[in-house]
Amino acid sequence: MQVVDLVGDFEVSYMDAYRVFMENVCMILRPGAGAATAAVVALILSVSSRAAAQRAQTAPNGEPVVGISCDAMEGSRLHIHQHLTILDKGKPVPVPLDVGRPAHGQCLYWLHTHTPDGVIHVESPADRTFTLGDFFTVWGQPLNPKRAASAMVAGKSSMKVWVDGKPLTGDPAKIPLRAHTDIVIEVGPPFAPPPKFTDWQNR
Repeated sequence: MQVVDLVGDFEVSYMDAYRVFMENVCMILRPGAGAATAAVVALILSVSSRAAAQRAQTAPNGEPVVGISCDAMEGSRLHIHQHLTILDKGKPVPVPLDVGRPAHGQCLYWLHTHTPDGVIHVESPADRTFTLGDFFTVWGQPLNPKRAASAMVAGKSSMKVWVDGKPLTGDPAKIPLRAHTDIVIEVGPPFAPPPKFTDWQNR
């Protein structure tokens, strides 16, 4: 159990998973290592599960997702902004620029970023309510009550969510993206007072 919790604290790449797998296969085959077999198998299963989850979370490449298209021009019917802060044990998790712009750069999803400061742009030709879960889908990152991008609950840690300075219970993926919604997600401890975003300028 302790081995599985240790792995849960880290992002494991495919090469990391393969390296750990091979190292532990050698351990299993080593004479006298029978007592460690159960722990090693648990480690391998945990690493394999993490690699599979990581593989499943990929950003879309221009195809419509959750009813959101990737268009050549930004929509103008609905144009609002939100801000997202993610803190993992007190350290910021970056929300990168160009979320919503595929690698080929020929279109832009209705939910996207232009800067690496956590400001989300909703620029849609359709007048509808989008959610934080929609943004994470476009970003290609997981979002649920135990994980937000690379910040994940493991061991004795927990997740706290604030919307416009007020604590939220329930699924953060269901948070509606309204004009100037200020969202803070923290995995901790520690838990700092949620920072308030005020730099809306003309947004």
